[in-house]
Amino acid sequence: MTHDGGPSLGAPLAEQWWQSAVIYQVYPRSFADGDGDGVGDLPGLLERLHYIAGLGVDGIWLTPFQPSPQVDQGYDVSDYCGVDPLFGTMEHFDALLEQAHALGLRVLLDVVPNHCSSAHPLFQAALAAGPGSPERAMFHFAEGRSSGPDARSDVPPNNWQSVFGGSAWSRAVPGSDTDTQWYLHLFSPGQPDWNWRNPAVGDYFEDVLRFWFDKGVDGLRIDVAHGLFKADGLPDAPSVEAVVDGLRANPLVSDQEEVHEVYRRWRRLAGKYQPHRLLVGEVNLEPARAARYTRGDEMHQAFAFAFVKLGWDAAAWAAVGSELDAARKQHGAAPTWALENHDVVRSVARFGGGTAGARRARAALVALLGLPGSAYLYQGQELGLPEVEVPVRDRVDPMWARGGITRDGARVPLPWTGDAGRNHGFSLADQAAAPWLPQPAGWGVHAVDRQRQDPDSVLALATRALALRRQLWADGDFAADDGGTWRVEAGNLLLCERSPGFLVAVAMGTGPVRLPAGVVLFSAFPLEREGWLQPDNAVWLRRG
Repeated sequence: MTHDGGPSLGAPLAEQWWQSAVIYQVYPRSFADGDGDGVGDLPGLLERLHYIAGLGVDGIWLTPFQPSPQVDQGYDVSDYCGVDPLFGTMEHFDALLEQAHALGLRVLLDVVPNHCSSAHPLFQAALAAGPGSPERAMFHFAEGRSSGPDARSDVPPNNWQSVFGGSAWSRAVPGSDTDTQWYLHLFSPGQPDWNWRNPAVGDYFEDVLRFWFDKGVDGLRIDVAHGLFKADGLPDAPSVEAVVDGLRANPLVSDQEEVHEVYRRWRRLAGKYQPHRLLVGEVNLEPARAARYTRGDEMHQAFAFAFVKLGWDAAAWAAVGSELDAARKQHGAAPTWALENHDVVRSVARFGGGTAGARRARAALVALLGLPGSAYLYQGQELGLPEVEVPVRDRVDPMWARGGITRDGARVPLPWTGDAGRNHGFSLADQAAAPWLPQPAGWGVHAVDRQRQDPDSVLALATRALALRRQLWADGDFAADDGGTWRVEAGNLLLCERSPGFLVAVAMGTGPVRLPAGVVLFSAFPLEREGWLQPDNAVWLRRG
C-alpha cells in the first residue's frame, strides 16, 4: 500500500458517493429556530429539511451542535458525544438523522480534534491535577520564561500567536505562586489544544469517531485538520506575525509530518463500516501540501482553500485551478470545491458587492457546480445572500474582540419569508425572541418564499443547475476521473475543460467575449447574443 495515490482503502468506485456529491453546509444556529429563542436548533432544521432535499443536493454538513460554552459558536466543545441543550436533545438528532436518510440525504458532522473547550472535563481535570500529572499530559502545559531574576514564569513559553490575536498562551492558574505553568491555545483561551504526541489523545478520539459512526452518521468534516501536532519541544517561531490566514503564519503549529498517521488510522476505521464513512478535511494549506492529506490511505477529501477565498480574477482562478488539478494528478483525489462557508466573507461581497457582486456570485455558483469533483454550498448561497455589516455592538465573533476581524456577517440567520414576522420566518414558534445576530433592513428581499415564486431567482437557478448536474453524472457525461484544464483567453474569458467534450466558461472581463464552438447546456443569465458571453455570466458548454 502506497501513501502517494496508490490503491485506495475506500469503498469500490460505485459506492464512493462523495465523488459526485454536492453537500449543503448547515450552520444550525442560523438556519431555523424551532423553539423561538432566537437561536437555530435541530428541531428547526428537522422542520425545514424538506427544503434542503428539494434543492437536489446529496447531503448536509452540520457545524458543531455538541455541548459547548459557545465561546467560538460551538467550536469549543465540552462533550464530543452529546447535544447542547441550546440546539435540542440527542433524540432530536436521531430523528434528524432518520429523516435525512429517508429523504436521501447523507449527514456529515464536524469533529474538532485540534482543541476542545476549557470547560471539557479532561481539561478541568488537568487544571486540578497540577504540573507533571498524566492529566496535564493530555494538553500542552509548560513553564513560562522569566523576564528577570526576581520574576518566575511571567512570560509565555514561546512567541506563538493565537489565530484570534494575541499570545497563544494563558496562565493555567493566574496569580498562583505554586502553579506557574501556561497552556497552549492556538485560538481563544477557552480552546486549549490537545497534545497529540500523547497516544491517549488518539485513543480518545477514536472512541468519539466510533460513537458517531455507530449512530449511522455518513462522515465527518475535520476542523483544523492540518493542526493537531506541534513542533517537538515547542520552539520559538522564526518570526512573530499577526495571524491573518489561519495557522500559515507559523510553520511550527501545523502540517507536521506525524499528523498523517492520524488520518491513516481514521481511514482504517471509516473503512470498517458499510457503507464506508467519509472523511473531509479543513486543510488550509497551499494545494500541493493540502493534497497530501488525500493520499490513498488518508482522508477522502480536503477543501480547496486556495479557491474559497478568490476574488473576481480570471488569472487567479486559472492559476489555482491548475494547481489543484496538478495535485489531483499526483495524489488521486479530485478537488472539493467551495466558494463560501461560515468563516469567509460571502461571495457577493468578495466579487465587488452591490449589483455587480450579485451577478458575479450567481455566475460563480453556476461555474462551481460544473467543475470536476464534489462541491459544497453554504446555506444562503443558493439565495445569493450578501455579506451583512453587523453593528459593532451586536458582534459576537471572538475574532472581533481579540483580532479586529469578524465573521458574523456571513452568519446572520436566514430569511425564509418576505414578511418580517417571526424574524422573517427564521423562528417557527408563535412567540419569537430577537435572533442571536440581527437581520438587516430589507432582508426579506432575499427570502425563500419570494424566490420560490420567481423563475429567475438565484434559488431557481441553483435548483435547475443541481438537477442538470445530477443528470450529467447519471448519463456519463461527468465522471470521477475528469480533470480540469484551465486557461484564460482574450477578454478575460476563463475556461475550465473538464473533459474533451465539456467546458465551463466564465466572462470575467468588461466586455462580451466569443465562446468556443459548442452547445450551451446551461447559463447563469440568458445569452444576449448567440455565440457570445456577456460580462459576469457563466455557461456549461458541450463541444463536438
